[in-house]
Amino acid sequence: MAADTRRRTRNATSQVPAPRQLRYQHVYDMVLELIEERGLREGDKLPSTVELAELAGVSVISVRRALDELSHGGKIVRHQGVGTFVAPQRLVSEPAHPGALLDTLTRDGQGAALSTELLSVVVGLPSSNHAEALGIDAGQPVWEITRLRSIGAEPKVLERAVLPLSRINAIDEEYLRSGGSLYGYLRDRYGLSDDFVEQSLQVDHPNAWEREKLGLSSQSSVVRVRGVSSDANGVAFDCYQQSYPADEFVFYVAGSGSPRLLQSAGDGRWSVKPLGDQSGD
Repeated sequence: MAADTRRRTRNATSQVPAPRQLRYQHVYDMVLELIEERGLREGDKLPSTVELAELAGVSVISVRRALDELSHGGKIVRHQGVGTFVAPQRLVSEPAHPGALLDTLTRDGQGAALSTELLSVVVGLPSSNHAEALGIDAGQPVWEITRLRSIGAEPKVLERAVLPLSRINAIDEEYLRSGGSLYGYLRDRYGLSDDFVEQSLQVDHPNAWEREKLGLSSQSSVVRVRGVSSDANGVAFDCYQQSYPADEFVFYVAGSGSPRLLQSAGDGRWSVKPLGDQSGD
């Protein structure tokens, strides 16, 4: 069986790409086939650049272009002077349940252990998008709570939650700073749970804040999940944004109910103006 697999791999990879297929695309497909046919897993080493060029019958330049694309897509990782390796599998997230993010993140079917860092807790005035989503007046103050979720030393999720002071009059910062669940706190202290969640997903280049906190380059991509959580009576109590490195996550959403139009996910302002700050956006 192993000999047959090797023979099929040689036959598939030794063919010169068709004229309509770019050579680096041929190498790109070939590497993915090698990973699948050889059953390679996270951390397994791939053939060298020269070996891949010989297998594909193309130049080293074409191989390097293909490896760049595979690396950017999160398929492989490259270590200078060491080699090229199969990348870790992407994390799976169910962003439809923001209050249970730690429970929904998985890798290889197993839960992923995340730590939470509280970046800031401020009181300010909502943007027009926030006010509309929360059903409050633009002059009503809100909490803005920002947190960073990490696996080990690697930042993975940047989250901003906006909560109206009219419904949440106090926040236990020490509890959140110790890693406590914000949505568990809202449930236990105020009886608020996300019985209905409406959200949108957007793929974009990271802004300066996301680049800094998630360690991304300007050429990277992020997935922004913007949403609104409502209680059992349909009254919104939370407006949030979560930013994920796009090439490290797979998202799935399951649910039912009648959707409502989420007006707050456009390109308009999505930040809180600190109290006393009269400057523009």
